[in-house]
Amino acid sequence: MTIWKILLFMKRRPGMTVAEFRDYYENHHVPLCAKYTRGITRYVRRYLDPQPHAGSGRNDELPYDVITELWFEDEAIFRGTVKYLSTSVMADEVIEDERKLFDRTTMRMATVVECESDLSIAGEGGNA
Repeated sequence: MTIWKILLFMKRRPGMTVAEFRDYYENHHVPLCAKYTRGITRYVRRYLDPQPHAGSGRNDELPYDVITELWFEDEAIFRGTVKYLSTSVMADEVIEDERKLFDRTTMRMATVVECESDLSIAGEGGNA
């Protein structure tokens, strides 16, 4: 099965703690955006926690706090959504809420076509 995804890379607005950001996103922004998710199969937020670098020990803040995934099983809906998000301004209520949550100047979007392999068959009769 092929899955198409839109990845949204987003940074919290200056002055907002990580805990405040995650709480607001989950309890305010997600419910607001849910009404705009027609045709989306999954809506996933992947919150990032920086970890120390093995060589330097540095644990710098990452450029993004969350990667949001919008999953699609229908290619036409996926392509239409990409076109909309890359050429249109979201609804006023979404933009206003994003201003409370994100540093909108750093937001980025990427697309993914995901094809998954069944690795269980690779281990049969071979060296794993």
